[in-house]
Amino acid sequence: MKREKYVAYVGTYTHGSSLGIHIYDLDVEAGSMKERCVEKINNPSDMVFSKNGKFLYSIADEGVKSFEILPDGNLKPINIASIEGMRGCYLETDSLDKYLFVAGYHDGKVTVLDLAEDGSVGKIRDGVFHKGLGSVAERNFRPHVSCVTLTPDERFLCAVDLGVDHVKIYQFNKDNGKIKLVDFLRCEIESAPRTLVFSKDGKYAYLICELKNYINVYTYTSSKTEKTPKFELIQTIPTADAHCDDGCAAAAIKFSPDNNYVFCSNAGDDSVGIFRINHETGILDKLNILPVSGEYPKDIEFFPDGKHLMSLNHESNTITIFSVDYQKGVLVMKGKPIQIDTPNCVLVTKILE
Repeated sequence: MKREKYVAYVGTYTHGSSLGIHIYDLDVEAGSMKERCVEKINNPSDMVFSKNGKFLYSIADEGVKSFEILPDGNLKPINIASIEGMRGCYLETDSLDKYLFVAGYHDGKVTVLDLAEDGSVGKIRDGVFHKGLGSVAERNFRPHVSCVTLTPDERFLCAVDLGVDHVKIYQFNKDNGKIKLVDFLRCEIESAPRTLVFSKDGKYAYLICELKNYINVYTYTSSKTEKTPKFELIQTIPTADAHCDDGCAAAAIKFSPDNNYVFCSNAGDDSVGIFRINHETGILDKLNILPVSGEYPKDIEFFPDGKHLMSLNHESNTITIFSVDYQKGVLVMKGKPIQIDTPNCVLVTKILE
């Protein structure tokens, strides 16, 4: 019987010494990773798996590039598709792998593309440029779409706009891939909402805000008889222990594999926050805020067993790995930092040896 193995794909900016997507073999039990090879691609700032697990899609300077995931975990390029805009920053697929959604940070664009059964990316189904002005601030003075995610019932597409402090809510037509603006969720001025994630049961939404350094927790409800979904704010909880000066930014937000905890990273503060989820209320309880032993943790990810966490430290050009003690709410660093130039994003998947 073949034993389970896992690989991690780490996307990096390629203006330095890095070449693209670095592929690592994971030792899950030991909590370690070793680089295997690199798949060349220009500036893979975000990646996503197809829901069937057969393909990987990556942002590239040219648009979006698709790969087949080979049995050994290596990547085989399929095609590149244009998004007819500036380089994207976030990717999402629907549950049937019919569509790929792209968030455009630089030009404030939301793009919907076709996906084919062979994993290739097809034509653009729809594209919308956000309009409007935010507050007078360096990071958020015009539209910057930082995240696109479907609601749990996939009736709506939520486009998080860091620049104008809104989450725009689009009605999503599954038949033709078209989107239509039907509502928006206002956020605090200069909060810079960055990423929205939904709980596994679909009852709660967690929105991390980059400049105010907090997580907004909402109840979420949707009915087929209503034209818009309902978000009700029930909690705002800081991602760091103390107020961060300019340069501090809340970054990644992830659920633990058992869905009992939310982890987030804080750039500038260079820390990870650990929060326990109350599944009855959706409320978060802070356990700890701990250093990542690196600079600007742009993304974080768990090893498949949930016992180890990796931090991608963009400015110090490292990946640091920690064992996780959930009961005590602490992280213990394992081994030396792994050197890698400007890591941005990471995905982990199972393969068969």
